[in-house]
Parts: sequence; C-alpha cells; structure tokens
Amino acid sequence: MKSRWDHLFYGEFADRRALLSGLTLEQVTARPSGQTHSIFDELWHAALWQTIMVDRDEALYDRLWQSGPRYPQQPPANLSEWTALVEDFLGGLERALTCTRSPETLGREVNPGETMADILSGLAVHNAYHLGKIVALRQVLGAWPQ
Repeated sequence: MKSRWDHLFYGEFADRRALLSGLTLEQVTARPSGQTHSIFDELWHAALWQTIMVDRDEALYDRLWQSGPRYPQQPPANLSEWTALVEDFLGGLERALTCTRSPETLGREVNPGETMADILSGLAVHNAYHLGKIVALRQVLGAWPQ
C-alpha cells in the first residue's frame, strides 16, 4: 500500500518519467501561443526549488533564488541537458520520499513553526502545479498522448 507521501508525490496524474519523456529539443524549448515559459523552463524551476527544499540548501537559495533568476536564462544546448535535468528532478523526488520514511525527519523543525513535513507538503503542491503546466504545454504542442 502506498503511503500518503507516495500519493502526494506520485499519485493522481501521469507517471512523472512518462510525463517528461518522448520530447525533442524543439518541443522542450518551444513557447507556444505566447507562453512565458517552455517545458524546459518549468522543469528547471521545479527542480531547482525541489533541491533547495529537500536538501535544505540555504546557500543555493541565497545564490540562485533570492538574488538570481527563478527560471533559466538560456535554453538547453542539446537534448542531453534536458535528459540530465529530468534525471535530477526524478532523483529529487526520490530524496523527498526518503525524507518521508523517517518520522524524526518529518517532525524536525526547519524554520520557526515549520516542520520538514510542512515543507514536503508544499513541495508536492508546487511540483504538481509545474507538472500540470508541462502537460498543458505538451497538449498545445501536440506532444501529449491522447
């Protein structure tokens, strides 16, 4: 039986690997219909935030989130960069789930009045939002299975 956390990070919609696979470099960099962000942009943003939250990386937060861009400044140069980003994101999901298997980790206060469980709940919602945007972009591009 899947845990509540498995459901939050992997349930309710398409398998994450399937959702992010089968795309060309042209598709992951396209901004159809005047969209502000591409599929690559959405995943880059989600992967960065996920790393900051799961790893509790304050230096990365300060360097790239507080003072830097929240979306990439350049598209990937090749499909290998996209593949590496997908693997980074999926690895971050696994690290998040590893955190959920420890009641001590979940209960640890990471900010005043905020536990790691609170952080992970918010992260699941954040990921779902950006993955939903990726599905919508794929649909507009005709790159989503019917």
